[in-house]
Amino acid sequence: MPELPEVETMRRGILSIVGKRITAAERVPCPRKPILVAPGPAAFRKRTVGRKVTAVDRLGKRVVVRLEGGDSIILEPRMTGLVLLADPPTTEHLRFRFEFDDGRNVYYWDRRGLGSVRLYSEKELAQRYDDGTLGPDALAVERAAFETRLKPSRREIKVALLDQRAVAGIGNLYASEILHAAFIDPRRRCTRLKSDDWDRLFAAMRDVLLTAVKYEGSTLSDGTYRNALNKAGGYQNQHRVYDREKSPCGTCTTPIVRIVQAQRATFYCPTCQGRGKQSFAKPISGKRKK
Repeated sequence: MPELPEVETMRRGILSIVGKRITAAERVPCPRKPILVAPGPAAFRKRTVGRKVTAVDRLGKRVVVRLEGGDSIILEPRMTGLVLLADPPTTEHLRFRFEFDDGRNVYYWDRRGLGSVRLYSEKELAQRYDDGTLGPDALAVERAAFETRLKPSRREIKVALLDQRAVAGIGNLYASEILHAAFIDPRRRCTRLKSDDWDRLFAAMRDVLLTAVKYEGSTLSDGTYRNALNKAGGYQNQHRVYDREKSPCGTCTTPIVRIVQAQRATFYCPTCQGRGKQSFAKPISGKRKK
C-alpha cells in the first residue's frame, strides 16, 4: 500500500526521464481487472507522444509526470501499484507502458488493478486538486498550518492523520509509526492535544517520513511494494510498532497492542503512548532496539 515514502521513492526513481521525449504510450494487454486510463488510447497517445518530460513531481500519493505544453500524467498507485524503470515483478499485472527516445521504458504495474493513469491539462489538474480535496503535503506543510488543519477535529488523532484533505501523504502504516515516535496515544482526540503534543507530532512526522524515504519505503510480508528498480525497500526493518502486535516495544519492552480505528488496524505501545504520559516524552530517531 504505497504511502508518501513509497511514492516519493518511485518519483525519485524515474527522475532520469526528465528531458526525454515520449515515443510510445500504450495500455498493455492484461488478463486481469482493467485499470482506469483516461482519456482514451487515441487521445492519450496524441497528447503525449513526441512531448518532452519537463519534471517529475508528487501530489500526495500520486506521481506527476509534467510534459511540455502544460499536460501532466498522473500515476496513482493506490493499494498495489508500482511505477518502474526495471522489468516488472510479473507480466500478467502490467498495465501501462511509456517508451522514451533514449530507449528506456517506464511501466505502471498493479496487482489488484485499483490504481489509475490519467492525463490532465494544466487547467484540469488545478480544478481536480486545488478544490480542497487534497491538503498540503506532509513534507511541505508548516508547523502552524499542521496544527491549524487538524486541531479543530473531534476525531481521534490517528484517524485524522489519514484524512488527505487535512494533510496529504500519510497512510495507515506511517500514522502508527509517527504517533509512537511522538509518544501520543492514537485514541486521543485532536481537540485534546496541547501545544507541546503538536510540536512532538510535527517533528515525529517529518522524522519518520524522511527516514522512510531514505530507506526507500517499506516492503511488507506480501512483498508487493518495490522501488523503481524492482528492489525491496528497507524501512520495514525500522518499524517500531506497525504489524508488531505482541512484540516488545523497542523503547520500554511492553508488548505492542493492535486495535481497530475507522476499519483500519492501529499498532501502539500502551506504556510509551499511554494517556497522560505525553508531557515528558520526546521523539526518538534511528533503529529500534531489538
